[in-house]
Amino acid sequence: MNRIAILAALAASALTVSAQSALQYSATAIGQTATGGDFAPYFIGALNHGKTSRAHMAGLDLGVSVDLGRTGRWGWGAGAEVMFDGASSIQYARYDAATSTWGTSDNNAAPAYLQQLYAEVRYRSVFLRAGQKDYRSALLDEDLSSGDLVRGANARGIPGAEIGFIGFQDIPLTNGWVQIDGVIEYGRTVDDAYKRKQFNYYNYILTQDVNYTYKRCYFRTKPSMPLSVTVGMQVAGQFGGSTRQYRQGRLVLSEDRGFRFGDVLKMFLPTQGNGNEFYEGNTLGSWDLKARYRLRDGSRLSFVFQGPWEDGSGIGRANGFDGLWGLYYTAPGRRIVTGAAIEYLDFTNQSGPMHWAPSDSPGTDITTEATGRDNYYNNTTYGAYTNYGLCIGSPFMLEPFYNLNGMSGFIYDVARGFHASVRGCLGADLDYSVRYSYQHARRCYVWPGPGLWLDNSMMARVDWHPARLAPGWNFGATLAFDAGNLRGNNFGAMLTVTYSGLLPFKKR
Repeated sequence: MNRIAILAALAASALTVSAQSALQYSATAIGQTATGGDFAPYFIGALNHGKTSRAHMAGLDLGVSVDLGRTGRWGWGAGAEVMFDGASSIQYARYDAATSTWGTSDNNAAPAYLQQLYAEVRYRSVFLRAGQKDYRSALLDEDLSSGDLVRGANARGIPGAEIGFIGFQDIPLTNGWVQIDGVIEYGRTVDDAYKRKQFNYYNYILTQDVNYTYKRCYFRTKPSMPLSVTVGMQVAGQFGGSTRQYRQGRLVLSEDRGFRFGDVLKMFLPTQGNGNEFYEGNTLGSWDLKARYRLRDGSRLSFVFQGPWEDGSGIGRANGFDGLWGLYYTAPGRRIVTGAAIEYLDFTNQSGPMHWAPSDSPGTDITTEATGRDNYYNNTTYGAYTNYGLCIGSPFMLEPFYNLNGMSGFIYDVARGFHASVRGCLGADLDYSVRYSYQHARRCYVWPGPGLWLDNSMMARVDWHPARLAPGWNFGATLAFDAGNLRGNNFGAMLTVTYSGLLPFKKR
């Protein structure tokens, strides 16, 4: 409660600072249902900040915000969003070591929770934010894409502090030909209660009080030119907290790392820890490339590559074709097609299926090192790269939230497939979007097993916003299904009714 009170005070204090702006407000009623299991179909649950992943839900989403702005020497912004959630419960498998039997644990959705609460200030082109704000990809249009591999719109935001540039800024002495964008964030996850309810206490690890960091640095060529190229890297990390490791129902390791200020510095520039070859914390990220070409009518064609890495082998691109490879089309105005995307995703190389570090086995005669088995989104000390069971990066690989066996890691991360989407306008007041995804996956190299796991997922959505008849209202309808043995055979529908508007106010 102290953390919530502090965030509320920050948001309230920001609202007392006067500025020529507008208060944006919205209220959305959500109703959804699904058949086939405990979860909503993939495209209803994914890339929605963790709001709609359960099979059945009747909720109310209330939000207010003030935009930070980009003009003037100083600026400020703030926001708050509350979810009232009547979602269905999920039963995860749970092992009882005292009786050596299996049972279940009910994981219920909170009836109400803070989705966002933040305050932010800006001086010229640099901003500072404190609180919890939903993420969006800095590289991809996630209304078309399958999702950013490192930080995007899939999971809830993590409470913390972030500092960086307000978008791309010209680098001095380059005459606008080279721009830079970058941010640094430190925060702490607050999903400990969820993890305790979801974990099976039989195999793998349970982590608590984990700290989070994210850094990004992009360089872009002059955007006013027909061809503009963006290159850079994203780096995320987990550190501190505690780990309990279980093996066949027995607690075999208990480690409490706590929090030390020195860890913040070590995660900014990773250094070797404890005198061995390993570095502090869990660090992962991606090499990113985007080439955009603007056509004469204002439409744009883009190519994007994101190359994931979990260690030095991935940074050195020793993981083959692994990554997201995408082609995108976007167009201005209201047209039949205003955007389209096709992506190929491959996570099967992982720098090879074997990993051998001589330091893991003191006294060994095998001194050659084999760096592989990257095990995307999993770490043997810090667990899965998730918040409330959903991936902070891409939802493409099956997430721990969907493991009814209570496994807290990504089991099927040796995956490959493609994603396609299209959106557009069917009239002055009617928009549509369609998405399709296919993947086949095998169990990860750390927990191998037989079988090939398949998934076909599809979604169609229409939004009606009758601006002349009912200004401020939007009515949305979504149908989606999954087919295959990876996500199961699910069919779901979601209806949303949103009212939004602006309330202008002036500086003092």
